[in-house]
Amino acid sequence: MPGGRLTQQERQQIALGLADGLAYAEIARRLDRPTSTITREVMRNGGPTTYRADLAHRATELRAHRRRPAAPRGPEAAPQAHGRDPEAVREYEETFTTILMQSGTPKMMARVLTCLCISDAGSLTASELVRRLQVSPASVSKAIAYLEGQGLVRRERDERRRERYVCDDDVWYQSMMASARGTAQLAETARQGVGVLGPGTPAATRLENIARFVAVVSESIVRAAEEARDILSTKPEPASGRTAEPGSDG
Repeated sequence: MPGGRLTQQERQQIALGLADGLAYAEIARRLDRPTSTITREVMRNGGPTTYRADLAHRATELRAHRRRPAAPRGPEAAPQAHGRDPEAVREYEETFTTILMQSGTPKMMARVLTCLCISDAGSLTASELVRRLQVSPASVSKAIAYLEGQGLVRRERDERRRERYVCDDDVWYQSMMASARGTAQLAETARQGVGVLGPGTPAATRLENIARFVAVVSESIVRAAEEARDILSTKPEPASGRTAEPGSDG
């Protein structure tokens, strides 16, 4: 599989593939590239409906040119923990952010959530987010408010009484539950419309079908979230009820 940056010819193939309505995975297969590379490339350069190969190539060259002289950006430019490759971490951060954006999360909110997810502590202060992302405090504050509203971030105070923003396993569970509550509320509102518009009318029938569908989805989300949390929070028992001896095969 080829590595390195996308070439101008590859970007032209991406543009042609998008014009033909091909999925990212199919474009990636034809170019022998990871699907995440194609997804990130398209989302970073206007999305599938406005992607242009020449503009994307020029924008990439400009980003690379700006990035070279700006090596140290503060404490975060120090060597990565656990021997990580800084370039690989940066590329992965962009990929994760792109996937969040593709799922509907606004760009700044996606950047903040990614930053929290890939931090070893799983929590950062506002000032740490500002330094890492090189954005204004107002941008971080707005992003946190959005993520908190989605149930994806929670606040806590550390030993120095600083407010920290946390993204851990329980946050994702709470987010799923918040989504289920929102879906259940949609179902209830749709059912109310049946009475207003008159049972048996085309509009009421449509709303009844909406209500039934989203009610099932809501129940499925709750059930799946609870099952996943139970499974992931249960530590597996040793195979034979005892700890295996070092160096043993069974």
